Amino acid sequence: MPKDAFIFLFELQITLPYDTQQLSKATRSTAAIYLACGVDPSKASVFVQSHVRAHVELMWLLSSTTPIGWLNKMIQFKEKSRKAGDEEVGVALLTYPVLMASDILLYQSDFVPVGEDQKQHLELTRDLAERVNNLYGGRKWKKLGGRGGTIFKVPEPLIPPAGARIMSLTDGLSKMSKSAPSDQSRINILDPKDLIANKIKRCKTDSFPGLEFDNSERPECNNLVSIYQLISGKTKEEVVQECQNMNWGTFKPLLTDALIDHLHPIQVRYEEIMSDSGYLDGVLAQGARNAADIADSTLNNIYQAMGFFKRQ
Repeated sequence: MPKDAFIFLFELQITLPYDTQQLSKATRSTAAIYLACGVDPSKASVFVQSHVRAHVELMWLLSSTTPIGWLNKMIQFKEKSRKAGDEEVGVALLTYPVLMASDILLYQSDFVPVGEDQKQHLELTRDLAERVNNLYGGRKWKKLGGRGGTIFKVPEPLIPPAGARIMSLTDGLSKMSKSAPSDQSRINILDPKDLIANKIKRCKTDSFPGLEFDNSERPECNNLVSIYQLISGKTKEEVVQECQNMNWGTFKPLLTDALIDHLHPIQVRYEEIMSDSGYLDGVLAQGARNAADIADSTLNNIYQAMGFFKRQ
């Protein structure tokens, strides 16, 4: 039976140079992290993107209907291409939002959990779904033997009320990113406690008195108290009450201990999963089978609606 949620390792989004020796290892490790963080494979299909070939097939079909002007407007393309330079930028950096759209639309998704930085890409996905539905759906599809109506659901964003955009530890105006050059800028889930302590000790702060949320002049402060709110499970009001009169010397050890306590059980479970390769391989294989059942159905519909000769 198909599962209600689909969670996959999007290793096909190789938009910049990468280490081929590490890709497979990183994919397995990330899958184990998902499971260690509490993803239940009995309720969600966890799989590797490249193991469901419908992703790249649908990307090509969507590319034929995607105006180039839409992709040129993507903020991440503008920023990354400017930093990397023309000789280091492949076509995939421009077109990977179309792959992201296929990732979502294949599964007739109702909601897509995204951070603020991915909202533009989801808007592109919504626009593409509506464009394809208008071009190929409805009566046009029915005349080709299809069911008619819409081909794709138009998904809605699911943005968390807190933590929708976590910022760098070294710059409160830049997003925290695993691809940032400096490891000091982020907390990795598998960081040992001594490294976490060092990163928080050295992270950028300010010279204002007290701690607070939502002061535009204090981006680092807002970021750090937001992280504390997320990992402590406390409300914004509770964090304000607890921390508003603290200085950085008091708050940083508090944040460090909260991070270590939050990540420790995840790290223990991660090691258990990684030591049982049969379990992890089984979860990913079953997840791919579940995903392919849904993805192939969607792919067959779009091939039919676009007028392709039916495969026998």
